[in-house]
Amino acid sequence: MQSRLKESIGSDIICFNRTNFKTFAKVFASILFLIQLSFLFSCKEDSPVASTRTYYMGFQNSAPRYDDFNLVLQTIALWSTRADAAMITTEVPWDSLLAGKTPQQYVKNNYVGLVEYYRTKKMKLWIYIDPQNGLNRTSDANALVAVGKSIAQPEMQKIYRRFVVVMDSMLRPEHLGLALETNLIRVAAPASIYNGVKKAANDAVADVRAIDPTVKLSVSVQADLAWGKLLGNGTYVGIQQDFSDFPFIEELGVSSYPYFDFSNPDEIPINYYARLVEGKAMNLMITEGGWTSASFEGPNQKLISGSVEAQQKYITRQGQLLDAAPSIAWFQLPFTDIDLSKVPTNVDPSIRYFAYLGLVDINLQPKPSLTTWDNIFQRKLTEK
Repeated sequence: MQSRLKESIGSDIICFNRTNFKTFAKVFASILFLIQLSFLFSCKEDSPVASTRTYYMGFQNSAPRYDDFNLVLQTIALWSTRADAAMITTEVPWDSLLAGKTPQQYVKNNYVGLVEYYRTKKMKLWIYIDPQNGLNRTSDANALVAVGKSIAQPEMQKIYRRFVVVMDSMLRPEHLGLALETNLIRVAAPASIYNGVKKAANDAVADVRAIDPTVKLSVSVQADLAWGKLLGNGTYVGIQQDFSDFPFIEELGVSSYPYFDFSNPDEIPINYYARLVEGKAMNLMITEGGWTSASFEGPNQKLISGSVEAQQKYITRQGQLLDAAPSIAWFQLPFTDIDLSKVPTNVDPSIRYFAYLGLVDINLQPKPSLTTWDNIFQRKLTEK
């Protein structure tokens, strides 16, 4: 059974980046095997701490190491018992597509089986496709840089648009994001890259609507930047430019890594998310983020302080922030920590900043934050 299952895995290695570091292995053909594992690794949940929630809760496929197939299966089995939604976030697989693989082949090999499994669990599906560089917002995707290409070029925008359409048509998500952290790209990247992302995403809307009139469209923005934190001045700047540049937005994705700027989760303002859509009849969802459970030296040799206790407090605070906002989903993208000793050498070293966001460690041992997540998950879901 194991050998047949391994033979069925796609031959493409999913790009390892911050928006996709949780996807370490290929898609699995044997749904039955996964379902069996989900029963083996499910555990009893604690009593609920509140009565309702308006937001779906979920993860993206993640594991401590990308090269341990059984570990990936165990991880899926663990998180699928405490989620009612799933996320696929990926950069465009530029290297595969430029090498001649069709987007249909790529999606079939890497995602179709996985999504079928999610559907057996009755999960709602969010897909976010990143036309830029998930770990380095100053640059094009590494695969494009390697061949002297850029999203600023019309031919690369065409490849992106085709990939978006195929992902939507083959996987049929309920929610589709066409770009990630657009305000951060606008600030950090050359104007040519930002304008390329903007044009590609806006042009993709007509492509998607030609085959799918119902999927909800969005981009994500970086909440910490919107609040002026990443700029260092702490002055709220908002995201009005993003609404102007991406007028198709029907719901807003939000990225937030507040441990870079706050020393305590309780310091995060209660309207941290709600203010982003203030004055608009629009829902939002947390599409990536978290709080580190370990300390490390951050950018500019700044000490980033983290602990399992602070992470648990953050999960509690995150629920409060979402309760105070028109929220419809919360994705804690990495369910597990990342085993940095096994990260490929070609991965941007900034991955270390996001290595301790998991609710379990690299040995799949629960952190205190997992209990808090489970408590919130037990609330009755009342959809908006």
